[in-house]
Amino acid sequence: MFKPVYRFIGKPLTLSAFCLAIMASGCQDSLDEQSINPDNMEVDEEFVGYLNGDVIPGQYIVILNEQGITFRKDGTYAEIQEAMKKGATDLLVSHKIGGENLKEVFGASVEGFSVRMSEEEYDRVSQDPRVKYIEEDRMMAVSRPRRRSNRWDNSAPSNTQEVSYGVARVGGHTRYTGDNVAYILDSGIDLEHEDLNVNASRGFNAFTSGSDGESLTDENGHGTHVAGIIGALDNSVGVVGVAAGAPVVPIKVLDANGSGPYSGVIAGIDFVAANGNAGDVANLSLGGPGSNAMDDAVIAAANKGIYFVLAAGNNNNDAENYSPGRVNGQNIYTISAMDSRDRFASFSNYGNPPIDYCAPGVGVNSTWLNNEYRVLSGTSMAAPHVAGIRLLGEINSNGRVRNDPDGNRDVIAVK
Repeated sequence: MFKPVYRFIGKPLTLSAFCLAIMASGCQDSLDEQSINPDNMEVDEEFVGYLNGDVIPGQYIVILNEQGITFRKDGTYAEIQEAMKKGATDLLVSHKIGGENLKEVFGASVEGFSVRMSEEEYDRVSQDPRVKYIEEDRMMAVSRPRRRSNRWDNSAPSNTQEVSYGVARVGGHTRYTGDNVAYILDSGIDLEHEDLNVNASRGFNAFTSGSDGESLTDENGHGTHVAGIIGALDNSVGVVGVAAGAPVVPIKVLDANGSGPYSGVIAGIDFVAANGNAGDVANLSLGGPGSNAMDDAVIAAANKGIYFVLAAGNNNNDAENYSPGRVNGQNIYTISAMDSRDRFASFSNYGNPPIDYCAPGVGVNSTWLNNEYRVLSGTSMAAPHVAGIRLLGEINSNGRVRNDPDGNRDVIAVK
């Protein structure tokens, strides 16, 4: 038997897995959240991946002082991208850095780019007056569930529909009839799932090569699960989402292993900032060590009237230490997790600020790959409950979570 194999880049940090797979086939209320341990993750024996927060050696995120692009607010995404690529290339060439080292460019939220540089090149670019700040690019990773086995067969019967305890706790499901969409910044979405209303035409893919670069479809499962909590159809099949039938748009920033660079996540945020409309919702059930660039991108995009719902994280730690969950600002909501008895989840990050609401995140059943369903736990599952509420209208509250470790009990979000 092969042992789990990891490829580490930079100094390994503690894994911050934002969803935990729960092998459960009984009543969800019987799940004991105290038995869930986010530090005891099992991985596919053939999995080669990254620890959350690993530094990508020689890769940086460069944020520029505003360059005064006159069409920044009115120009198309393609126009903004073209202008930023030209500006980034000109800057790099002035420091004798080839354009082939340029990776992502951003212009609709923050203005900047990611790039491969040597230490000497970094020193030169950091002194350029056009540069606001530079930070190391990192890898973001959510957990990859183990390979399928009979213990994972948690598919809902095709002729029944379950209203999960989480959807019921936040006020039940409502058939969505609005004009806005939910952007799912994650591992993609299963484009063919019969229980989801997927709008791939408005999607974005941060990957340009390999199987992940070929399609917006989800090869991990995490993004599909998140999408179902928000908008699974009210169709007598499987499960039903908070805003049932809402269009879910895949913004693919994590690969089949559930990982992707911070720069790719920022590129996804930038795409939403350029293409989203006021009243749309962006769900980010991901996070890692602090990043000013990611935080700034979320704030700028949210200032355009797009609601950002952020998972607080599963580190049993102060949420202020993690991005983007630590972000505060207009139209931004950070969500902690609780179980079916309104008890604070032992794995959930805490702290006020930045946490705004608590929502169900333990033993949540939702959509999975290949028209299947899975029960998962994490603040990844709590956030989309609130994203669904926000898509329907205002977020209200009903009570406060029990056993909040910071002593300031988070309010429970409901419709």
